[in-house]
Amino acid sequence: MSNKTRQPNVLWYCTDQQRFDTINCLGNKYVNTPNIDALCRKGVVFKNAYCQSTICTPSRASFLTGRYPASTHVHRNGNEYFPPWEKLVTKILSDNGYNCGLIGKLHISNEQIQKTRPKEDGYSYYKWSHHPNPDWDKDHDYADWLKYEKGVDPYELYGNLSGSMGAGVPEELHQTTWCTEMAKRFLSEKQDGPWLLSINPFDPHPPFDPPEEYLKKYNPSEMPMPLFKESDIEHQKRFSKIDQQTRIAVKPYDHGKAPSPAETISRGDMGSIPPSTYNPQLVIACYYGMIELIDKQFGQLIQYLKDIGEYENTIIIFSSDHGELLGDHGLIYKGCRFFEGLTHVPLIISWPAYSEKNLVSTGLVELLDIPPTLLEASGIEVPYYMQGKSLLSILTGKAPLEKHKDFVISEYNEAIGAKDMTDQTHGFMYYDGQYKVCLYQGYELGEMYDLVNDPGEFKDLWDEPGFEKKKTELLVKAISGYMSTSDAGIRRICDY
Repeated sequence: MSNKTRQPNVLWYCTDQQRFDTINCLGNKYVNTPNIDALCRKGVVFKNAYCQSTICTPSRASFLTGRYPASTHVHRNGNEYFPPWEKLVTKILSDNGYNCGLIGKLHISNEQIQKTRPKEDGYSYYKWSHHPNPDWDKDHDYADWLKYEKGVDPYELYGNLSGSMGAGVPEELHQTTWCTEMAKRFLSEKQDGPWLLSINPFDPHPPFDPPEEYLKKYNPSEMPMPLFKESDIEHQKRFSKIDQQTRIAVKPYDHGKAPSPAETISRGDMGSIPPSTYNPQLVIACYYGMIELIDKQFGQLIQYLKDIGEYENTIIIFSSDHGELLGDHGLIYKGCRFFEGLTHVPLIISWPAYSEKNLVSTGLVELLDIPPTLLEASGIEVPYYMQGKSLLSILTGKAPLEKHKDFVISEYNEAIGAKDMTDQTHGFMYYDGQYKVCLYQGYELGEMYDLVNDPGEFKDLWDEPGFEKKKTELLVKAISGYMSTSDAGIRRICDY
């Protein structure tokens, strides 16, 4: 069957906690990403893509269903189950002849135990590793690979690591490398029809621990400082009760000149409990080292697609579930904040046989636009209940690059279950391409930023004199926009 009649394959590479501004050819000259750069030249960069939640589970549930958190009701990490009435795009594709595979984390419900995987997720190939720490006694495919194929004790390997940042396991034993090996095994199998392969490494999620050889590529003293002004300290005090993995903002310029000492918390908890002290430039060096390893492994997969003759007719997606504060505004990790570092994510799509090349789309895009894009490209009807808007017309040059949506929404609803997250915050962001409004249920406070004139989000206009009319106007639009994220429920079939 020729490329002109075949349904496209899909290689969907989704990192964890990667900011939008971490790609060399898009302006970050500190990080080395030659293979992601090459993908940008071969496809379309969606420069203004936003996640639907700043936490893993609700974000992933949205971009796998094409629906907002307010509709899926998948709001939290650690949910008891994934709603059986919600259908993943992989299930729809599987029902239409696709062979679907998943490598790494799925994380659309509680993953403390693997059995919470949805019964009908559409994946026939399933190599699971929620995170690299070997704290599962069974069914952890990455840990099994270390034990049985590499002859390495995973508990000993990771037991030798300490601290929230610094050198981690070597490249040949890394979970990102394991993802590549598992992907090649899937791709080497004879396929009777189209396929989708979803690859979900844990990096660059903290702890910040690239292999030593990658950390050496980045001298901390040469790394940029986070976005910060002295006013951030006082401003963040207003939000100290709002759920966030870092509750108290600190001055990155004089906080933690030395690497963080070994923490008393477990290594598994280091991914969600920030270090008590840290050198922000070391954090950034580690973060970029992790991304460079991702870039190398991603490049190997692209080359493998070419080697097996599947490159031209494969839709290739590079994305992330949400971002990382990385010291911006004196904060690190994630939570109920809606700064660009957390909500704005990379999204690059290439379909060599059909898509435009070397283009940058500046229109507002949401991650939940991916499922209808894949279905439309595959010639499969997009279900009426999907809320995303297909990007296919932009990819194929049939729609303008500068316009897709009037606004984007990102939400946090009691998403983190840590013991100190007692507020059970519910907040959301409305962003129209210039103004960003953030609201927090139960609090007489909010945020309003003009990103055209204040791209660093330093000047909060919420209580600024002279902006009362604009604030009222934006609040009406924000509330209306948020209301649109809750679906209408069961479809009407008669008028009485």
